[in-house]
Amino acid sequence: MELRVLGRSGVRFSTLTLGAMAFGSMGNTDRDDCVRIIHRALDAGINVVDTADVYSGGESEEIVGQALKGRRDDVVLATKSYNPMGRDPNRRGSSRRWIIQACEDSLRRLGTDYIDLYQLHRPDENTDIEDTLGALTDLVRQGKVRMIGSSTFPAEAIVEAHWAAERRGTERLRSEQPPYSIFVRGIERDLLPTCQRYGMGVIVWSPLNGGWLTGKYRRDEPMPSDSRFARTGRGPWGIDSPGADRKLDLLPELEVVAKDSGTDLIGLSLAFTVAHPAVTSAIIGPRTMEQLESQLAAADLRLDDAALDRIDELVAPGETVARNDLSFEPRAIRHKAQRRIRG
Repeated sequence: MELRVLGRSGVRFSTLTLGAMAFGSMGNTDRDDCVRIIHRALDAGINVVDTADVYSGGESEEIVGQALKGRRDDVVLATKSYNPMGRDPNRRGSSRRWIIQACEDSLRRLGTDYIDLYQLHRPDENTDIEDTLGALTDLVRQGKVRMIGSSTFPAEAIVEAHWAAERRGTERLRSEQPPYSIFVRGIERDLLPTCQRYGMGVIVWSPLNGGWLTGKYRRDEPMPSDSRFARTGRGPWGIDSPGADRKLDLLPELEVVAKDSGTDLIGLSLAFTVAHPAVTSAIIGPRTMEQLESQLAAADLRLDDAALDRIDELVAPGETVARNDLSFEPRAIRHKAQRRIRG
């Protein structure tokens, strides 16, 4: 499997990263099977495993830690903090108080002395970025963390973080982890150029758009019983969500592009995300061994310019098909009071 340097960090990542969100109560509850999936991914050449404290309430980290026993030094291990880990209002966010505790908790669950890439899972609008970077810098200097990164940060937050790091002499963000797929191309407008400018690696999540780009869904056909939409309900990103009609219209046309490229829709979708020069690696999040194998088959696939041009004709560069696929919006958009003038 191809290896790429994460930005200017010098650390080499496989073009596919194994995401562990589906391991544990949020997906596959068979721990032994999850361990087998992790081992198969590593044997196939994947050298990065990405998880988060919030996945299955910490169970995902425990499973990853179990799987990496005896193999830890050969793996780039990434995890994240920010989301609530209990009812205590201070067990969340990116305050110094919580980051230090969250990191210690993750180290314990993962059964390791250090985390290769520790990421802020979302921007924290309630905490000064200087305080956050200061806490992360202390963790790096203590040897508990090797590099720091962000996840689903807008371009302006990344710029602010780099300015703050330069002013205060703290560690700077080495990577960003945004959503990116054929259906979610908004990051091409500003985020990817910003990461390139600051020498950051990009590890994209949901390259299959939450299952939409697996080829499982067809207009006027029942959902497969083993599909995500059938298991978890339809929801705001599901088969009847805003934007779903256009996705259903696009899928047959994308399958033609895939066939002409000698692959299937999964292969086309994964190869599309790693074709962008700013992208280091794409996160795959298999729940079963079968899903893993279907995605590993695309590891070395590269699309030619003709295929990429045809995709651009269907979904324009910088376009996100469905608004619900925007995984972060600033407070000023989310709350009416902050975008309306009061008399």
